[in-house]
Order: sequence, then C-alpha cells, then structure tokens
Amino acid sequence: MRWENLTEDGEHGRADTALFGADAVTTRTFDTPEFAGITFHEVRARSVLNRVPGASRMPFEWTVNPYRGCTHACVYCFARKTHSYLDLDTGIGFDTQIVVKVNAPEVLRRQLASRRWQGDHVAMGTNVDCYQRAEGRYRLMPGIISALTEHANPFSILTKGTLILRDLDLLVRAAEVTDIGISVSVGFLDTELWRTVEPGTPAPERRLDVVRALGERGIGCGVLMAPVIPFLSDHPAQLRATVRAIAAAGATSVTPLVLHLRPGAREWFTAWLGQHHPHLVRRYERLYAEGAYAPRWYQRRITRQVHELAQEYGIGPTRPGLARRIRPAEAAEPPLPAEATQLTLM
Repeated sequence: MRWENLTEDGEHGRADTALFGADAVTTRTFDTPEFAGITFHEVRARSVLNRVPGASRMPFEWTVNPYRGCTHACVYCFARKTHSYLDLDTGIGFDTQIVVKVNAPEVLRRQLASRRWQGDHVAMGTNVDCYQRAEGRYRLMPGIISALTEHANPFSILTKGTLILRDLDLLVRAAEVTDIGISVSVGFLDTELWRTVEPGTPAPERRLDVVRALGERGIGCGVLMAPVIPFLSDHPAQLRATVRAIAAAGATSVTPLVLHLRPGAREWFTAWLGQHHPHLVRRYERLYAEGAYAPRWYQRRITRQVHELAQEYGIGPTRPGLARRIRPAEAAEPPLPAEATQLTLM
C-alpha cells in the first residue's frame, strides 16, 4: 500500500513529507455483523487539514476527511478514484478497505492553534462521508466538532448518515459561537433504486428525518438533491415527489446535482448499470460521450424543473455553496449547480 502518496499538500498531491508512514498503520477487522468483510487501516496522521487545489470548482478552500473509503458503497461515488493512490481497488476495495485517521481530533486541535491558521471555513463530508458506519465505532467527529467549536472556526458538514444526530448537542453548541452549515444528501425516494445504488446508506426517508430533527433544534439544513440519475430518478413525477418530501421535512434549500461519472466511479457504475439496467447502457454511453458530466442542456433542464418545484413547495432554489453558508466564487455567468459543486459521498 502506497501510504507515502498521502501528503501534506492535499490528499494525493506533492509535498516533502507523507501524512503518515507504513510503520504507523494498524490493520483491524471486527467480528460483528455490521462490519463483516470490512478491513480498517488505522493510521496516525501528521496533518488533517487539506487544502483544496486551486483549480477545483469547490466553493471552499479547506477540508477535513477523517476517513478514506466508505461503507456507504454508493456505486457512483467520485471519491473511488482516490483509493487507486493507495494501490487499492476502486470498486469493492473502496467499500471495504477503510482508512481511519484515529488521531484526527488531536491533530486538528493542534493545527487550529497554529499561528499560521487564519480561521478559514472547513468543509467535511466532501470526499467520503464522515458519518459512515465506521464513525459509530471510532467516534472521531465529536472531537473534531469540539476542536472547531473551541476555536470558533466556521465549518460545514455534508452527509447521508443519520449518525450525525448523535452529535446534535455539539452542533447546537457550535452554532452558538460560529457559522455552521449542514447539508443532507437525498437524490431520490425510490426504495428499489436506493437499495442497489446506495446499499450502505440509511434510507432516504431516514435522512429526511435528520433534516427535520436539525430544524427542530434551530439548525437550518439544506438538501443536496444528488445525484439525479438519468433515466432512473429524473422523471418529472419522481422529481416532484422528492422535492415535496424535502420541503415537508423543513429543508432550508434544495440544490439539484446531476450524476457525474469520473474515472474510477465510471467503470464501477457502468458495471452496475449493465447488471441491473442493461437496456440503459447505450443511452449512458451517448449521454456521457463527452466526459464525466451530462450535457449542459440536460443539467439545465433538471435544474430548472427542481427549482420550479422548490418554489411551488415554498423552499425556493439555492446557488452553489449557500446551503453550506459559503460565499460562491465569482463567475462571469451563473454557474450550473451540477458542474459547480459535485461533492463526495455521491
């Protein structure tokens, strides 16, 4: 495993020192049903604040990712490619070989106290879900949230995990001293589709319960309606049902994002499509013939439909970053949500 490729200049950039070395890795398995077939690689990180590359379209500059790999096992997750930097498989390996930065809270606390740190916004859940099942055992997020709260450092969390409700009191406390933003990812309501395409995640209805519970405690929660999956969750009736449910849960905003298929995810999703919906393979080849993103006309159509529905149900549209209270980057024209903020967890 090429641990030396994880550097201080980002999750897989160049730097003089690795984030951790092979001698700092402990590999474990747990004999419990919820972790059957999963291997955890516990590492002691040297740094957990990752600078987002300057060319990125993300509306933030810093992230914290306590895990690499994700038991949510979403077949479309763009973060799958990152496992190849460790010589790990981007398919089943991404779902079952989980890297855990066991000292993430203490390292973050030290980095936030550094004179060099300027108190910039920190985004979490942008690579893999920080509230995946592993968090139930390792409990890294309470320490991370506490460290950010102690320094009144603004932050945001994007998740599909209902485990975030365990930390509700900590989030309420953080909101009293700094600017926080919470977004939950719910792309569709179709139960059969969910079970095959997002097999390790809580059901969409349970995620909407998170939105509702956060709102009841005074924490506004946006919904990233992602991904909208062409030909499987994009019918007008499906979009209406999803937006209606999002509004009923009390979401403060809804941001639609169309499925994108980067290398690593593309191969895994195509294999899944061939197994479950073989009649759609050629249609996907045509739709994504130009690259990772669906054509602009398709993205615009979905965005327009969702925004119209959102207005109808009283929650209105949002622009990239607003659900997370981040100022969007300046642009010559209004950016397309599906291209501007395609996040992890997808």
